[in-house]
Formats: sequence, C-alpha cells, structure tokens
Amino acid sequence: MRSILSCFSGFRLSALLPPVQRLWGRSALIGGLVVGVGTLMGPPALAAESITIQLGLFSQTVSLDDLQAFAATGEVPGSLQLYRPLLNASLQEALQGEITLDPEVGQVILDEILHTPGGAQLLDTLRAIAPNLEATDLRSTLAQVSEAKPGLTLLGILRAMPQDTLELNVGTLITLASQFRLAQMESKALSRVLRQVPDGQTEATVVTPELLGVDPFSTGTAQVERWELVLRDRRRDRSIPVDIYWSEDTHGPLVVISHGFGADRRFFAYLAQHLASHGLTVVSVEHPGSNVASLLSLPGDDLTTIAAAQSRILPATEFLDRPRDITYVLDRLERLNAHSYSLRDRLNTDQVTFIGHSLGGYTGLALAGAALDLRSLESYCQTLKPVNVSPADWFQCAALDLPVKYANLRDDRITQLVVANPLTGLLFGEAGLSRVRVPTLVLAGTHDAVTPMASQQLRPFMQLSSTKYLLTVVGGSHLSVGDPNNLNADLGRIPFMPALPDVTTAPLRIFLQGVTLSFVMQQTPEAEAYAPALSPTMANAFSTANLPLRLSQTVPEGLASWPRLRQTALYRQEGVSSYLSSLLHLEALAIQEQFQALQRQMVAYLRTTPPSLTAVYLPFVIPSAPMHAHYRYSREANP
Repeated sequence: MRSILSCFSGFRLSALLPPVQRLWGRSALIGGLVVGVGTLMGPPALAAESITIQLGLFSQTVSLDDLQAFAATGEVPGSLQLYRPLLNASLQEALQGEITLDPEVGQVILDEILHTPGGAQLLDTLRAIAPNLEATDLRSTLAQVSEAKPGLTLLGILRAMPQDTLELNVGTLITLASQFRLAQMESKALSRVLRQVPDGQTEATVVTPELLGVDPFSTGTAQVERWELVLRDRRRDRSIPVDIYWSEDTHGPLVVISHGFGADRRFFAYLAQHLASHGLTVVSVEHPGSNVASLLSLPGDDLTTIAAAQSRILPATEFLDRPRDITYVLDRLERLNAHSYSLRDRLNTDQVTFIGHSLGGYTGLALAGAALDLRSLESYCQTLKPVNVSPADWFQCAALDLPVKYANLRDDRITQLVVANPLTGLLFGEAGLSRVRVPTLVLAGTHDAVTPMASQQLRPFMQLSSTKYLLTVVGGSHLSVGDPNNLNADLGRIPFMPALPDVTTAPLRIFLQGVTLSFVMQQTPEAEAYAPALSPTMANAFSTANLPLRLSQTVPEGLASWPRLRQTALYRQEGVSSYLSSLLHLEALAIQEQFQALQRQMVAYLRTTPPSLTAVYLPFVIPSAPMHAHYRYSREANP
C-alpha cells in the first residue's frame, strides 16, 4: 500500500529543517542553507555557481565547487574555514544523498503550492528565506528533476537554479529553525511528564489470563472468514469497497473501521482479524475519495479554472462524504442482515462500535454527534503560517471549500467510539466534542507530528462529557498502530512521520487488540469480565522502555493547567514566547513528578523496612586545663 500522506513532506516547512536542527547549538548557516534552498528548485536556464549568505549586514559568497569538494572528500576547503564547525559528517551525507521524486505526487504537491491559498502562504515564507527565487521556476524544475537519471543529489539540484548566485536570508531561516527546535523540545518535555508511572502502579506488573478471568490479548478460537464487497451508492456516484470479517460464532456489537487519509481498508487488518476471532463481526470500509487510489488517479487538468483554488489532494467534499459513506454502508448491512443466507443475524447495526484512525477519527466523531462547524475555522486559516504547521492544519483548512459551514452528520446507530490519532482541530467549532454522548476511547502519540497530541487529542479529550479513556503512547508516531504488513515502507522516510521498527510497536498492537476488545465488550453481558483489561495497571504491564503506555480516564494531573490546553478553541499560531512558557510549565511538572516519585519510594521503604537506631557512646572528657586557667585568672582578679 502506498500512502497519500507522503505528499505532505512538501507542505510542512519545519519538515525542511532537520539538518538545521542537527547542527543547532553551534550555528545553522550551511545546513539550513542547503535544505532551505533545496526546496526552491528552479529551471536550469543558468547554472548556479555560488550561494550568498546574508545575516544582517554580514554577507558572504560560498562557491558550490567548494561544497562539492567537501561532499566528495570530507576535507574543508580554505574558503569554508569559517564554517568548519558546521561542516560535519551529517551535512556531508546530506549533500551526497541521492534524491528520488515521484513525478505524479510531486506534480500534485506543486499544484497545491501554486494554486491554493495555503500554498501561497507557504510560498511567502519560502521567499523570505530565498528572496531572489520566483515561484514560476518551480514547475519546470520539478519536471526536469523527475526525469533526471538515478544519482541526483542535493548539490545537483542547487546547480540547476536559474540564478548565478542564490541568496539566502539566514536570519529568517534561523528564526524558523529555532521555533522548530522549541517545538521538538516541547514534545520531549511532554513525553517526560507522561512517562511517569501513576500512583499505585509499578513497572513490574505481570499479566496472565488467570488474573483477568478472560484473555482479550490472545487470538480467539473462532474461525474467521473475510469477504470482499463493493457497495455502489448511485445517488452519490461512489463505489465503496468493504471487507467483512465474520465467523459462525458471531455475537455482540458490530464493529466498523474507517482508515485515515491516503490509507485503505487494510490499515487495521490485524485488529479486525483479532476482534473477529473473538466472535465479533467487523466491517472495514474504504473511502474512495481519500484513499491511496484517489491520489494516483488525480486528473492533470489545467488549473486555470475556478476549481484551481481548491485542494485536489484532499477534496473538501470528503468531510461530508466520509460520514455519509458509513451511514450508507450501515443501511446496506441492515438489508444483508435481513436477507443474506450467510450473514443473517450477524450484522448488529443497532449497536455499532466505530474505530477510526486520523481522518477516520474525524469521521467517527462526526457520526457520534460532533457537528461539522466551520464558522470558527475561516479566521484561523486566513492567518495560518507555515512555521510549525502540521499536516492536520492543512487538512482542516481544505474543508473551507465546502458550500456549507455547518452540517449535522450524526448516526444514532453509533454507540461507541475508538479513535486513534484523530483529526479534530477546529472542524467542530467552539462546541467541539461536547455533543459526543457515547463512550469513547482516544489513542494519542506524543511524537505524532501529523495530528499533534495537544491540539488534536488532549484538548478535544477534555471536552468529552461521556465515559472516556485516554490511551497515551509515549514516543508513538502517527502510524505506530498501523498494520506493518499493509504500510508503505517509504512513509518512514518522511521527516514528520518517523518509522518505528515492527518489533518496537508489537507490544502496542497487542495491547490495542486486547483493550479494544475489552472496550467493545462493555456493551455486552460480559462487561464485568473484560473490565480489568481497561485498567491503568494493564497498560503499564504492556509498556516498554521505547513505548511506555498510559491509560486513564482524565488528562494527567498537572496538564489540565498547561497553557497549550488552556487556550480557547480559537487558538492561534505559537511564537517563541509561547513555547518558552509552555516548556517552563512542563519542566516544572517533570521535576515535581520526580520529587513525588522519590517521596513515594521513601514512604514505601519505611513501611516495609523499619528504621534501625544505633546508639553511639562517646567518652566524657573533662577539659581540665582550660578550666584551671580560667579559675586562676578568676582568683587573681578577685583577691
């Protein structure tokens, strides 16, 4: 499976700055120079020979030949001695690394940049970094780069620039890099706070089926069949592929799964198989307007039409069509439940647990009662700045192309929600998720740069008023819960979607299987038997050093007053001062947690090991000499 999410590597400016971040702490001139300019490609009408670095009144020209010599040998030429601290192995590797570009995906990205409002804002920021490059140079350069022979490097792209000398405003780049660095520091500080083991728990909890009474984490005994269907909605002209996982031992609620943007119905295949092995019927839906196939089939029309100003990557209509896909599928399943010989009475559409990832999370929340409300979103998107903007911000702003600003997409057949890394933002207006009345399990990853945890999960979680659980994956990324057999390996090379090895995420997937099954079974007479699997202790038992897991029904103590969560729904772009106050709050929480942990350890030790007291006896020595001298002095003074 390929994923459309890979195209957003060109949409997030902070994703252009990892080499700058690696060099931070010394300076950020050459590393940021190469990466920043490398994104602004121009046609090879003239061959660029040098780069002019501008920092305030300081200006210096660096030869590309000298950079080429450094990349080839690792030796620093005399003209680059000033930048010796920056010319390290990481930069040499970046200069030598080969670049591959999918021309189909690249063309779509370029169209978004050149012809949409969000892209115009990105171009303005890029022009501030490299003032003498024009946006009109991008298309022809992209075409030539996509046709280049294997072995194209970053230096090769730099030499294809249309100017003899490329100008770079390093002050602007350093400002952007510093905000990116602060965002990373904030993410790490949040991870330290969430990593703390809650009160009353230990790191060495052992889990066995005997302790639970049932074992929701192991594969069930039912023999699972998978049927593939395509449901045709003629009224909306949409063909919706679905996979149905079922067994002869079907019972309990119906489970419906919705994938994220650019994925397909197999994203949660392992989870569907596991639930079905325990007797649940699972229907995994593929949304034809926002799956991977939709990207590869995009038309290459001339974008001079009115539609050019609308996003082709994520059509705004998907924010309406996705929930309607689920409603249509449930309608068809009702008929199958009544008339199908094999599936009769196996599709409980009156009691549906919805599981969604990313944009699928939005889909579920909309179906559960959170009305789509774009009235607050327009002002936010108008002031959107590419610095530290996540793909989630670009996704939600695409919804503004809808002809309506409010839509109630609720389906009362949805009785329970499991949303992993959900996209929320300002799509639900100021009321947010307060209208969602069904039990909800939210999964969030601290290293999710696609749908950041604070704005997309923690703040919305606090708005939920029904029974709720928060599963925090410390160190988890946007794709950590995906089926490794159905994920595109190329996604791991996207800067804001770091890949985690399968062996690292395996305990997380096992726990997600068990906790999801136990959550679903809370709607059945077997609820009590499965309830222990929903305890914080059980999450801690499946934690590893690389991926600690925390399960709670509230936001961790102390974070409720975190500035990021106290902001109103109409939050604005964060500046350096905002990051500093946020960092100070998180660091103070981490220190407080460390002291409290030490205090708990001391109390536990004193309770189990009574203190022993040792009496030390010292000889009593009479200081006779000083006393004698003082006595003689006294007698002389008083005859």
